[in-house]
Amino acid sequence: ILDASIQDSSSFHQQQQHNNNVRRSSSLHMATNPTESVFLTPETAKACVECAQGTPLYAYSLDKLDSFSDACLAFPNAYGLRVRYAMKACPNAAILQFFSSKGIHIDASSGYEVKRAMAAGIPAEHISLSTQELPEDFADLIDQGVLLNACSVSQLERFAKHYEQKPGMKVGIRVNPGVGSGGFSKSTTSFSKTNVGGPSSSFGIWHELVEGPVKDIVEKYGLNVERIHTHIGSGSDPEIWQQVAKKSLSFCKVFPTVHTLNLGGGYKVGRVAGEKTTDLQEIGQPVADAFKAFAAEEGRELQMEIEPGTYLVAMAGAMVSTVQDKVVTTGEGGHVFLKLDAGMTDVLRPSLYGAVHPMTVLPGSGSVEDIGSETEDVVVVGHCCESGDLMTPKPGEPEDLAERSLRKASVGDLLVMDGSGAYCSSMSTKNYNSFPEAPEVLVDREGKPHLIRQRQPLEQVFQNEVQLTDSTIFASAATQEAA
Repeated sequence: ILDASIQDSSSFHQQQQHNNNVRRSSSLHMATNPTESVFLTPETAKACVECAQGTPLYAYSLDKLDSFSDACLAFPNAYGLRVRYAMKACPNAAILQFFSSKGIHIDASSGYEVKRAMAAGIPAEHISLSTQELPEDFADLIDQGVLLNACSVSQLERFAKHYEQKPGMKVGIRVNPGVGSGGFSKSTTSFSKTNVGGPSSSFGIWHELVEGPVKDIVEKYGLNVERIHTHIGSGSDPEIWQQVAKKSLSFCKVFPTVHTLNLGGGYKVGRVAGEKTTDLQEIGQPVADAFKAFAAEEGRELQMEIEPGTYLVAMAGAMVSTVQDKVVTTGEGGHVFLKLDAGMTDVLRPSLYGAVHPMTVLPGSGSVEDIGSETEDVVVVGHCCESGDLMTPKPGEPEDLAERSLRKASVGDLLVMDGSGAYCSSMSTKNYNSFPEAPEVLVDREGKPHLIRQRQPLEQVFQNEVQLTDSTIFASAATQEAA
C-alpha cells in the first residue's frame, strides 16, 4: 500500500488538483452537520475503530499524503529541488517510508529522530540534522552519512574541533535571519510559541555573526560550508517567508562552496473556514526567480531545499474519539460539555496554542443512515483531570473556551477531529493521568485501515520505574529511633 504511483501530470496540474482538494476540505469544515469528515465516512471511521480495537486513535489517509507530497514536489525551483519532511510533525515509520518512496528526504530535529528514521529504513545520507541539542555521538551519525546543519557557534566549533584532522569536512549553517513569523503571532521580532526567527528566538546562528565568528571558524579549520539553512516559524506569513528566502541568498555569498539553500518550511495550512492555505506555486515562483538572479550574479546555480511538516501531514490525519460523557451547566455562563475519551494526551495544540480543529460528530453505529439533523452548541473537553484540557478554545486563546455548533451527540457517538496529522501524535502529553499512547492506522486508497502502531499497554507506561529494595527509607526518624 506504500507503493508510490507514477503520475504523468504536470506540476501545474498537480497543484490545481491539490487546491481543489483543499477547497473541498474547507467546504466540509463549513458544514454544521456533515455526513463525513475530511476523509472519513461513518463506515470508514467505524472500520478504523475496529482495526485499532477501540478509541482514541489516529487515522491517516494515504490519498491525502500522496496529494500533499505531489504539491510539495511541484514547488517552483530554478536548478533542482530537494523536499525534506520535518519528521517531528509525525514520525511513524510507515509515514516516513511512504514519503521516502516518493523521493522525499528527512529533516530530523534530534539525534534520536535520526536513529528512529534510520531504524525505519531511511538511508543516513537522506537525513539532515538541525538540532537545539547536538548529540554526544554526533560524529558517529555524520560518519554514517547524516548531514549536519550547525545551529549555534558552539555547535560549529565542536564539529570543527572533532574533525580538525580532516580539513574540507562538509557542514551546513543554520542562520537566524533576524526576523520570524508564526501562525499565532503578528510580530516578526517578539516571542511567540510558533516563531523561530528574530532576536527573541534561540534557533540558529544570529545573522550578524555569519561574517564574523562563523567565517573565522570555517577558515581556521578549513571547513567546507555546502549548505545554508533558514527557518522562521510554523504557519508563517507567505510574504515574510518570501522576503527571508531572498535575504537568505545573501548568506550564500559569504561562502563560495555553498551549493544548497534550505528555506525551511512552516507553510500555512487552513484547517477550518477562514484560515488560508499557502499557495506553494504563488510563493515559490518569485523565489525561484531570485535563485536565477543569484546565479547570474555569482555564477553558482544553487539547489533549493524545503522542509514541510505540517503542510504534508496536517490535513492527512484525524483523531477519532468517542463521546464518553455529556455534562450540562445552567444559568449565565452555562454550557453543554461533550467529554471525549481523548484529550491533551492526544491532541495538545488547542491547549497549547488555542488552535482550532475541524470537528465532525458521526454516529457510533458507523451507519450514515443514523446521522440526524439536529445540532447543538457545545464545548468539547478532554478526559484529563486538568481544567486546561480543552478541545474548543477561542482561536489563539488557550485560556478561554468557545462553543462549537455540532451535530447533537449522544454518549457512544464518534467525534472526529481533523487536521490532527501534524504535531498531535508526536507532540502530546502522553501518559498524563497514566492514559496510554493511542494507536495509529493508515487508510489505504480503497478505504481499508491498516494498523501502524498498537495501543500502548498500561504496563509499558510504568515499566521503567525501579522497585526500591530498602523499604526502611520510608520510615520516619521517630520510627527508626523506636526500632
